[in-house]
Amino acid sequence: GGDAVWEGLRVEEGAVLELEAHLDRLRDSAKALMFDRVPSHDHIKGALWETLEANGMRDQVHVRLTLTRGAKVTSGMSPTVNQSGPCLIVLAEWKSVTDSSGKPVSPLKPQRLITSAIRRNTCSCLDSKIHHNNLLNNILAKIQANMAGADEALMLDINGFVSETNATNFFLVKGGVVITPHADSCLPGITRGVVLEIAKELGVETQEKNVSLTEVYTADEAFTTGTMGGLVPVAEVDGRKMNRSLGEITLRL
Repeated sequence: GGDAVWEGLRVEEGAVLELEAHLDRLRDSAKALMFDRVPSHDHIKGALWETLEANGMRDQVHVRLTLTRGAKVTSGMSPTVNQSGPCLIVLAEWKSVTDSSGKPVSPLKPQRLITSAIRRNTCSCLDSKIHHNNLLNNILAKIQANMAGADEALMLDINGFVSETNATNFFLVKGGVVITPHADSCLPGITRGVVLEIAKELGVETQEKNVSLTEVYTADEAFTTGTMGGLVPVAEVDGRKMNRSLGEITLRL
């Protein structure tokens, strides 16, 4: 039933990128779902490093960290039947930066997006700030992208504003300003936050606002961000080409 929380981790040169931020979000998500006996950061770190060391993994590794509510004593929807405490799963694989299809991506290889008919969850239905395993609407959007021959699907909120893609946060650049949707119907991604900080350090103006599809279609540049793929430029959305598929600001970031 999607009754679990998860984090995607990136291992590069012996370090796990933004590990504390990922563990904080995992714990917050578990708290929001009222998980009992959530393991400590130290416990999770121990299991993570034990897995990486046992497999000699120090670079170009992606880890799917999942915390379920735990084993049930009988079938049923109520969390009262989960009486063993949470179950931690550490799934590590050798993997370069990829998109949600597992295809390699690059800051120099722009992607093509289509807009999905599937809307992103509103917090009045299922809050995207809980990093939960119930991802069926994202999967349905990805199926639409696959059938259209696109790399990823851009998802709108229930009011028709841009939310994110099926797997990543979305940014556009217009007139030298980096713009990204409010994190109301999307996950406020960790890589998203890092990019906003880097933009600030570079002296690049940023805005978080409601973004319409017309603004996307007329953008100078666009890109997506996520732990699995990093920062990936976007060349085209719904057949409209960005003014610059590999823009200066995208490359600087």
